[in-house]
Amino acid sequence: MISPDSLSQWMRTVVGIAQEGGEVLKKFWGHLPAIQEKNFPGDLVTEADRQSEELILRALQQNFPAYPILAEESGLSSQLSSDFIWIVDPLDGTTNYAHQYPMVAISIGLLYQGEPILGVIYNPLTAELYTAAKGLGSKLNGRSIQVSAIPSLKDSLLATGFAYDRRETPDNNYAEFCHFTHLTQGVRRAGAASLDLAYVACGRLDGYWERGLKPWDMAAGIVLVREAGGWVSDYDLNPVNLQSGRILATNPLLQQAISQELLALRSKKPSSNC
Repeated sequence: MISPDSLSQWMRTVVGIAQEGGEVLKKFWGHLPAIQEKNFPGDLVTEADRQSEELILRALQQNFPAYPILAEESGLSSQLSSDFIWIVDPLDGTTNYAHQYPMVAISIGLLYQGEPILGVIYNPLTAELYTAAKGLGSKLNGRSIQVSAIPSLKDSLLATGFAYDRRETPDNNYAEFCHFTHLTQGVRRAGAASLDLAYVACGRLDGYWERGLKPWDMAAGIVLVREAGGWVSDYDLNPVNLQSGRILATNPLLQQAISQELLALRSKKPSSNC
Protein backbone atom coordinates (compact mmCIF):
# COMPACT_ATOMS: atom_id res chain seq x y z
CA MET A 1 0.00 0.00 0.00
CA ILE A 2 1.26 3.48 -0.75
CA SER A 3 1.99 6.01 1.96
CA PRO A 4 -0.20 9.02 2.80
CA ASP A 5 2.53 11.31 1.44
CA SER A 6 2.50 9.48 -1.87
CA LEU A 7 -1.30 9.59 -2.02
CA SER A 8 -1.20 13.33 -1.39
CA GLN A 9 1.35 13.81 -4.15
CA TRP A 10 -0.67 11.66 -6.55
CA MET A 11 -3.77 13.62 -5.64
CA ARG A 12 -2.13 16.89 -6.62
CA THR A 13 -1.12 15.40 -9.96
CA VAL A 14 -4.61 14.05 -10.68
CA VAL A 15 -6.27 17.31 -9.69
CA GLY A 16 -4.16 19.09 -12.27
CA ILE A 17 -5.11 16.51 -14.90
CA ALA A 18 -8.82 16.83 -14.09
CA GLN A 19 -8.61 20.60 -14.32
CA GLU A 20 -6.97 20.36 -17.74
CA GLY A 21 -9.77 18.05 -18.85
CA GLY A 22 -12.21 20.61 -17.50
CA GLU A 23 -10.81 23.20 -19.89
CA VAL A 24 -11.77 20.91 -22.76
CA LEU A 25 -15.33 20.66 -21.46
CA LYS A 26 -15.56 24.42 -21.10
CA LYS A 27 -14.25 24.89 -24.65
CA PHE A 28 -17.03 22.76 -26.16
CA TRP A 29 -19.80 23.99 -23.83
CA GLY A 30 -22.58 25.18 -26.11
CA HIS A 31 -20.44 24.58 -29.23
CA LEU A 32 -20.65 20.84 -29.92
CA PRO A 33 -20.00 19.96 -33.57
CA ALA A 34 -21.88 16.63 -33.34
CA ILE A 35 -23.68 14.37 -30.88
CA GLN A 36 -23.82 10.61 -31.41
CA GLU A 37 -25.72 7.77 -29.74
CA LYS A 38 -23.95 4.61 -28.63
CA ASN A 39 -25.75 1.39 -27.65
CA PHE A 40 -29.04 2.75 -26.27
CA PRO A 41 -31.24 5.78 -26.98
CA GLY A 42 -29.94 8.68 -24.89
CA ASP A 43 -26.51 7.04 -24.40
CA LEU A 44 -24.58 9.88 -25.97
CA VAL A 45 -20.98 10.63 -26.86
CA THR A 46 -19.54 13.93 -28.07
CA GLU A 47 -16.25 15.41 -29.20
CA ALA A 48 -15.92 16.84 -25.71
CA ASP A 49 -15.97 13.29 -24.25
CA ARG A 50 -13.34 12.12 -26.70
CA GLN A 51 -10.93 15.04 -26.35
CA SER A 52 -11.25 15.13 -22.57
CA GLU A 53 -10.49 11.41 -22.38
CA GLU A 54 -7.53 11.65 -24.74
CA LEU A 55 -5.99 14.41 -22.62
CA ILE A 56 -6.59 12.60 -19.33
CA LEU A 57 -5.27 9.27 -20.56
CA ARG A 58 -2.17 10.83 -22.06
CA ALA A 59 -1.41 12.67 -18.80
CA LEU A 60 -2.01 9.60 -16.60
CA GLN A 61 0.22 7.48 -18.84
CA GLN A 62 2.97 10.08 -18.66
CA ASN A 63 2.81 10.35 -14.87
CA PHE A 64 1.98 6.71 -14.01
CA PRO A 65 3.33 4.62 -16.92
CA ALA A 66 3.17 1.32 -15.03
CA TYR A 67 -0.56 1.49 -14.28
CA PRO A 68 -3.34 0.46 -16.68
CA ILE A 69 -6.36 2.70 -17.23
CA LEU A 70 -10.01 1.77 -17.70
CA ALA A 71 -11.87 4.62 -19.40
CA GLU A 72 -15.48 4.98 -20.56
CA GLU A 73 -14.88 5.69 -24.23
CA SER A 74 -11.73 3.67 -24.97
CA GLY A 75 -11.96 0.77 -22.52
CA LEU A 76 -8.83 -0.75 -21.00
CA SER A 77 -5.68 1.04 -22.11
CA SER A 78 -3.31 -1.93 -21.91
CA GLN A 79 -2.73 -5.38 -20.48
CA LEU A 80 -0.21 -4.15 -17.93
CA SER A 81 -0.18 -6.23 -14.76
CA SER A 82 -0.52 -4.06 -11.66
CA ASP A 83 -2.30 -3.89 -8.32
CA PHE A 84 -3.27 -0.35 -9.32
CA ILE A 85 -5.67 0.74 -12.06
CA TRP A 86 -7.03 4.15 -12.93
CA ILE A 87 -10.77 4.42 -13.65
CA VAL A 88 -11.76 7.42 -15.79
CA ASP A 89 -15.01 9.05 -16.87
CA PRO A 90 -14.00 12.03 -19.02
CA LEU A 91 -17.53 13.46 -19.01
CA ASP A 92 -20.12 12.11 -16.61
CA GLY A 93 -23.51 13.51 -17.58
CA THR A 94 -23.07 13.68 -21.35
CA THR A 95 -26.82 14.07 -21.92
CA ASN A 96 -26.84 16.98 -19.48
CA TYR A 97 -23.84 18.46 -21.24
CA ALA A 98 -25.46 18.17 -24.67
CA HIS A 99 -28.47 20.10 -23.38
CA GLN A 100 -26.33 22.66 -21.52
CA TYR A 101 -27.61 21.46 -18.14
CA PRO A 102 -24.59 22.04 -15.91
CA MET A 103 -24.64 18.82 -13.85
CA VAL A 104 -21.52 17.30 -15.39
CA ALA A 105 -18.18 16.14 -14.08
CA ILE A 106 -14.83 14.58 -14.80
CA SER A 107 -14.31 11.58 -12.53
CA ILE A 108 -10.93 9.92 -11.93
CA GLY A 109 -10.53 7.10 -9.43
CA LEU A 110 -7.66 4.83 -8.44
CA LEU A 111 -8.15 1.20 -7.42
CA TYR A 112 -5.68 -0.81 -5.39
CA GLN A 113 -6.33 -4.55 -5.55
CA GLY A 114 -9.85 -3.77 -6.67
CA GLU A 115 -10.67 -1.27 -3.93
CA PRO A 116 -11.06 2.48 -4.60
CA ILE A 117 -8.43 4.44 -2.68
CA LEU A 118 -8.32 7.84 -4.41
CA GLY A 119 -10.93 9.93 -6.14
CA VAL A 120 -11.23 13.27 -7.90
CA ILE A 121 -14.56 14.60 -9.19
CA TYR A 122 -14.53 17.98 -10.90
CA ASN A 123 -17.39 20.02 -12.31
CA PRO A 124 -15.68 22.76 -14.34
CA LEU A 125 -18.96 24.60 -14.94
CA THR A 126 -19.62 25.19 -11.24
CA ALA A 127 -15.91 25.21 -10.26
CA GLU A 128 -16.49 22.50 -7.64
CA LEU A 129 -13.58 20.15 -7.06
CA TYR A 130 -14.13 17.11 -4.84
CA THR A 131 -11.09 15.15 -3.65
CA ALA A 132 -10.54 12.17 -1.37
CA ALA A 133 -7.91 9.55 -0.62
CA LYS A 134 -7.93 6.64 1.80
CA GLY A 135 -7.10 7.88 5.29
CA LEU A 136 -6.90 11.52 4.21
CA GLY A 137 -10.56 12.59 4.34
CA SER A 138 -12.79 14.19 1.73
CA LYS A 139 -12.70 17.80 0.59
CA LEU A 140 -14.65 20.23 -1.55
CA ASN A 141 -12.44 22.99 -2.95
CA GLY A 142 -9.90 22.27 -0.23
CA ARG A 143 -12.33 22.28 2.72
CA SER A 144 -13.18 19.13 4.65
CA ILE A 145 -16.65 17.70 4.11
CA GLN A 146 -18.75 15.07 5.83
CA VAL A 147 -21.99 13.23 5.26
CA SER A 148 -25.26 14.41 6.81
CA ALA A 149 -26.67 13.33 10.16
CA ILE A 150 -30.29 12.94 9.05
CA PRO A 151 -31.58 9.88 10.96
CA SER A 152 -34.92 9.08 9.31
CA LEU A 153 -36.27 8.51 5.82
CA LYS A 154 -39.14 10.96 6.37
CA ASP A 155 -36.63 13.79 6.86
CA SER A 156 -34.24 12.75 4.13
CA LEU A 157 -33.45 13.91 0.60
CA LEU A 158 -32.31 11.09 -1.67
CA ALA A 159 -31.06 10.76 -5.23
CA THR A 160 -31.13 8.09 -7.88
CA GLY A 161 -30.90 7.62 -11.63
CA PHE A 162 -32.17 5.52 -14.51
CA ALA A 163 -29.93 3.42 -16.73
CA TYR A 164 -29.93 3.62 -20.51
CA ASP A 165 -31.61 0.20 -20.75
CA ARG A 166 -34.64 1.35 -18.73
CA ARG A 167 -36.94 0.97 -21.77
CA GLU A 168 -35.92 -2.67 -22.28
CA THR A 169 -35.95 -4.08 -18.74
CA PRO A 170 -38.61 -4.25 -15.99
CA ASP A 171 -35.75 -3.78 -13.50
CA ASN A 172 -35.71 -0.09 -14.39
CA ASN A 173 -35.77 1.62 -10.96
CA TYR A 174 -39.15 3.27 -11.58
CA ALA A 175 -40.88 1.47 -8.70
CA GLU A 176 -38.05 2.34 -6.33
CA PHE A 177 -38.16 6.00 -7.37
CA CYS A 178 -41.90 6.23 -6.74
CA HIS A 179 -41.64 4.35 -3.43
CA PHE A 180 -38.95 6.58 -1.95
CA THR A 181 -40.67 9.71 -3.25
CA HIS A 182 -43.54 8.89 -0.90
CA LEU A 183 -41.30 7.99 2.05
CA THR A 184 -38.94 10.99 2.00
CA GLN A 185 -38.87 14.74 1.53
CA GLY A 186 -37.91 14.11 -2.08
CA VAL A 187 -35.87 12.15 -4.59
CA ARG A 188 -33.65 13.94 -7.10
CA ARG A 189 -32.41 12.67 -10.47
CA ALA A 190 -29.49 14.80 -11.65
CA GLY A 191 -28.13 12.50 -14.35
CA ALA A 192 -24.51 12.30 -13.15
CA ALA A 193 -23.72 9.46 -10.75
CA SER A 194 -20.35 10.85 -9.72
CA LEU A 195 -21.95 14.09 -8.57
CA ASP A 196 -24.71 12.22 -6.74
CA LEU A 197 -22.01 10.45 -4.74
CA ALA A 198 -20.12 13.71 -4.19
CA TYR A 199 -23.33 15.32 -2.92
CA VAL A 200 -23.81 12.49 -0.42
CA ALA A 201 -20.23 13.04 0.72
CA CYS A 202 -20.78 16.73 1.39
CA GLY A 203 -24.19 16.30 3.03
CA ARG A 204 -26.36 17.84 0.32
CA LEU A 205 -27.99 14.45 -0.12
CA ASP A 206 -28.65 11.93 2.63
CA GLY A 207 -28.55 8.85 0.41
CA TYR A 208 -28.23 7.61 -3.13
CA TRP A 209 -28.98 4.33 -4.87
CA GLU A 210 -28.83 3.28 -8.51
CA ARG A 211 -28.54 0.27 -10.85
CA GLY A 212 -26.98 -0.11 -14.29
CA LEU A 213 -23.81 1.80 -13.44
CA LYS A 214 -20.27 1.22 -14.69
CA PRO A 215 -17.03 1.27 -12.67
CA TRP A 216 -16.17 4.75 -13.95
CA ASP A 217 -19.50 6.05 -12.58
CA MET A 218 -18.69 4.88 -9.06
CA ALA A 219 -14.98 4.50 -8.33
CA ALA A 220 -14.03 8.06 -7.37
CA GLY A 221 -17.31 8.74 -5.57
CA ILE A 222 -16.97 5.68 -3.37
CA VAL A 223 -13.77 7.08 -1.88
CA LEU A 224 -15.43 10.46 -1.32
CA VAL A 225 -18.38 9.00 0.58
CA ARG A 226 -16.28 6.67 2.71
CA GLU A 227 -13.75 9.32 3.64
CA ALA A 228 -16.59 11.72 4.52
CA GLY A 229 -17.92 9.23 7.08
CA GLY A 230 -20.55 7.58 4.91
CA TRP A 231 -21.34 4.00 4.00
CA VAL A 232 -21.19 2.41 0.56
CA SER A 233 -22.52 -1.06 -0.22
CA ASP A 234 -24.64 -3.13 -2.55
CA TYR A 235 -28.41 -2.98 -2.02
CA ASP A 236 -28.19 -5.89 0.44
CA LEU A 237 -25.39 -4.24 2.47
CA ASN A 238 -22.74 -6.59 1.12
CA PRO A 239 -19.54 -4.92 -0.12
CA VAL A 240 -20.13 -2.91 -3.26
CA ASN A 241 -19.09 -4.68 -6.46
CA LEU A 242 -17.99 -2.33 -9.23
CA GLN A 243 -19.06 -4.91 -11.82
CA SER A 244 -22.60 -5.37 -10.46
CA GLY A 245 -23.79 -1.90 -11.47
CA ARG A 246 -25.65 -1.43 -8.17
CA ILE A 247 -24.70 0.94 -5.39
CA LEU A 248 -26.16 2.26 -2.16
CA ALA A 249 -24.39 5.24 -0.56
CA THR A 250 -25.75 6.92 2.57
CA ASN A 251 -24.94 8.49 5.88
CA PRO A 252 -24.50 5.76 8.54
CA LEU A 253 -27.97 6.37 10.02
CA LEU A 254 -29.95 5.58 6.87
CA GLN A 255 -28.13 2.66 5.28
CA GLN A 256 -30.17 -0.05 6.99
CA ALA A 257 -33.52 1.62 6.35
CA ILE A 258 -32.89 2.26 2.65
CA SER A 259 -31.53 -1.25 2.15
CA GLN A 260 -34.61 -2.81 3.76
CA GLU A 261 -36.94 -0.85 1.49
CA LEU A 262 -34.93 -1.73 -1.63
CA LEU A 263 -34.88 -5.44 -0.80
CA ALA A 264 -38.61 -5.47 -0.02
CA LEU A 265 -39.38 -3.85 -3.36
CA ARG A 266 -37.20 -6.31 -5.25
CA SER A 267 -39.29 -9.17 -3.87
CA LYS A 268 -42.44 -7.68 -5.42
CA LYS A 269 -43.57 -7.49 -9.05
CA PRO A 270 -42.02 -4.39 -10.67
CA SER A 271 -44.39 -1.52 -11.28
CA SER A 272 -43.93 1.91 -12.82
CA ASN A 273 -47.01 3.38 -11.15
CA CYS A 274 -46.55 6.05 -8.49
